[in-house]
Amino acid sequence: MLTLKRMLPPNNVAIRQLSREEGISAATLFSWRAEARNKGQLLPDADASPEGWSSRDKFAAVLETAALNEADLAEYCRKRGLYPAQIAMWRVACEQANDWDRTSAARLVRATKEDKKRMKDLERELARKDRALAETAALLVLRKKASAIWGDEEDA
Repeated sequence: MLTLKRMLPPNNVAIRQLSREEGISAATLFSWRAEARNKGQLLPDADASPEGWSSRDKFAAVLETAALNEADLAEYCRKRGLYPAQIAMWRVACEQANDWDRTSAARLVRATKEDKKRMKDLERELARKDRALAETAALLVLRKKASAIWGDEEDA
């Protein structure tokens, strides 16, 4: 399928443009690309730069290059408009993907502990302020009663 090859890097012809040039409906081209992807072929969106590739396409590129030596990797990257450094970064991301759950859980536990400590400190401060407010209210009531019993000193 010559049309599918034009969708591949380094050509990366957009489906809309390819549809106009070849006279094939865009829906047909989209379905052909989907079928090729389901068969394991790497067909990223033409509009997307390599950094805009989907996770699935990046993973497929990492799998395809896993057993390649440096020269073959360079050739693979040239054909697809990539850099070996991008493949290396994607490989590291794939390797760390399973650790995400563990690090996320640890981060969540740490955040929960910090939140509990902060909440305890805030509750302690609130209790202190409540006691101070109650003491102030009691003093005002006593002052009012004292002035009612003995009268204001200003009256004298």
